[in-house]
Amino acid sequence: MKRQRSLLIALSTLLAASLATIATPASAQQAAEPNQVSDLTVRQADGYATLAWQPVDGATDYQIERTAVDASGTATGTPTIVGVWRPNRQINQQSPTFADAGFNPGDRFSWRVRARTGTTEQPYSEPVVATTTAPWGNPATPGEQLRTQWETTHAAQYTSDTDEYAYTAAIDQLSDRVRVVEIGRTVLNRPINMFVIGYPTPPATPAAVAATSPLAVNCNVHGNEPGDREACLIMARQLAFSTDPRTIDLLSHTTVLIVPTINGDGRAANTRGNSTGQDLNRDYSLIRQPETASYVKMIREYRPIAGYDGHEFGNSRAGDLPMLPPRHQNVAQAIFDESQDMIEGHMYAKGAEAGWWACPYGCEGGGNVGLSEETILRNTLGLKNVVNSLLELRSSGGQTRPDEGNSANNRRRKTFSALWTFQQFLDYHRAKLADITGARAEAITFQASNTGRLVFRGSRPIPAHPAPHPGDSPPPIDAPPADLILDNAPCAYKLTEEQYRGARTDGPGGVGTTVADRIAAHGWKVVKTADGYYVPLNQPERGLIPLLLDGQGVENLTDGERVYPTLTGRRNGPLTVTGFTCLADATVNGPITVRPGAALVATGSTVNGPIAAAGAAGVLLADSTVNGPLRVTGTTGAVSVIDVTVTGPVDLSANTTGTDTPLIAGSTVRGPLNCTANTPAPINLGIANTVQGPRANQCATL
Repeated sequence: MKRQRSLLIALSTLLAASLATIATPASAQQAAEPNQVSDLTVRQADGYATLAWQPVDGATDYQIERTAVDASGTATGTPTIVGVWRPNRQINQQSPTFADAGFNPGDRFSWRVRARTGTTEQPYSEPVVATTTAPWGNPATPGEQLRTQWETTHAAQYTSDTDEYAYTAAIDQLSDRVRVVEIGRTVLNRPINMFVIGYPTPPATPAAVAATSPLAVNCNVHGNEPGDREACLIMARQLAFSTDPRTIDLLSHTTVLIVPTINGDGRAANTRGNSTGQDLNRDYSLIRQPETASYVKMIREYRPIAGYDGHEFGNSRAGDLPMLPPRHQNVAQAIFDESQDMIEGHMYAKGAEAGWWACPYGCEGGGNVGLSEETILRNTLGLKNVVNSLLELRSSGGQTRPDEGNSANNRRRKTFSALWTFQQFLDYHRAKLADITGARAEAITFQASNTGRLVFRGSRPIPAHPAPHPGDSPPPIDAPPADLILDNAPCAYKLTEEQYRGARTDGPGGVGTTVADRIAAHGWKVVKTADGYYVPLNQPERGLIPLLLDGQGVENLTDGERVYPTLTGRRNGPLTVTGFTCLADATVNGPITVRPGAALVATGSTVNGPIAAAGAAGVLLADSTVNGPLRVTGTTGAVSVIDVTVTGPVDLSANTTGTDTPLIAGSTVRGPLNCTANTPAPINLGIANTVQGPRANQCATL
């Protein structure tokens, strides 16, 4: 697991110095009394102020006091303890920091900090006076002047659905960088909007967006957890109108996708679930509800390579920002590692600078949280090869923020800590794009190789961070029991007509979409032959497919039939494929011909001869070698060539596969690559091919 903390801390120090002015008193702030805090500084940022000071030997914790003052520095309010710094807040104990956020941005305050030894209070530091940063955007500049209902009421109210739609439409109208698209509708027919943000304008189509290696933020899946949603609305305005070099640079190199409210019905009713009572964060694999189906289709079409998913957490002892990567054991190791590095390598280090308490989901007294359900978005995304993290905002002020009995102050802290996290997510994506795309490519080729055991439920462990650490209670182990492990993975799952297209009753009002519709929403390749529908496992989402189609799945859609390889080992002579044929760890010394209506699935195999398929139902090759030409024409089902070496020319022509886009990804072609008149045109999932001959027509850029 990568841990480049020293580099991250050095870079973030430079960035922090450029972002805000540090306010210090005229004196040098040296301790005038024993155990008095010295060198207190206060740095302003969006919605919060970062306090930093020199540690006092033997201090158990520190109390942060804030007092409202006027322009002359005269107190206009009562001094209040607003924060408590404790040693398990951050990874860097020698540079204590605290992010104070429970105030109206733009107001002026005086801050002091004192150490405590046990319960014994030590002398306060000298005060530091500063004016906090006003809400982002010049009130006189069109676009920048926009404000959410949450902002205009000073956090007394959350933004309503109608105000969200008006605010979203205004940004769309006033910024060339923004296109707002409706990705779906809720059960009660509320639109689910998504900001598509790029510079100078966003790419025109989902496929063009996908080519920019986009990142996505899902802001409000539980309707009664709206803090992240408010942060997303503010961030959308900043990205739409800011002219600072960082924003222009970010948007010039990627596209940002923001879904403010996937659960509009739950938000309007202030309920966790949607209007049917469904917890949407237990439905991203099953996609029984229109809201989750909309998001999954968006992932299929726009192909974000990284994501964050916003929530709130009721544990009052937790950190400010509990986070967690995709833990399901079917998630490729590269995706888990990169996600964990984003959290521990970046967020923990940046949090230690800014004063936010980032920690593993659970932190202190976390309980039975952060498990392996594939229905949860962080796990679903991981199984879709997306580097991502859950974000929780501690619902209450807790022991470290005693002033948050004031609801507005509590809401401000949650929203501005989320805004900080999402902005850091953008910075991580910008700095680590090569690592993220590399992890994604490694994951896709690993999954397509269809090797290794399958786990129906079970998580990778999240060990406690080495002391000093930001939290004491990582989520539980959640190891898979023996009866939920399949060591002998099948080649494919076979479904009957009734299983595939039969009516379902598991949706709103007892009406559900078919398994066929849900498989299409996920983007899995299906091959139809005379005897049924086959879903091969040598494709990018191999880790998720069995969870829905195997009878052993804990929350499956149907009990598909496991189909094991029809050919392994060595075969000398030609092979003619007339039905569904699966090669695994096989060597065929001779040509392969795939007859019309037949299907060939080959994984980890070598073909010493040409492969020719005309009018086939499907051809899916992965982790294999073809010593000869590969020609696939007139296919009516699925075409996929992932991590395959072909020592001759490759020709894909006149394949008509409906919504199932042909794939040529991560392959080596020692000859020309030609793709002509395919509907739709082939794509490479962002994983470039190595082609030694000319690339022509639809494959010219693959």
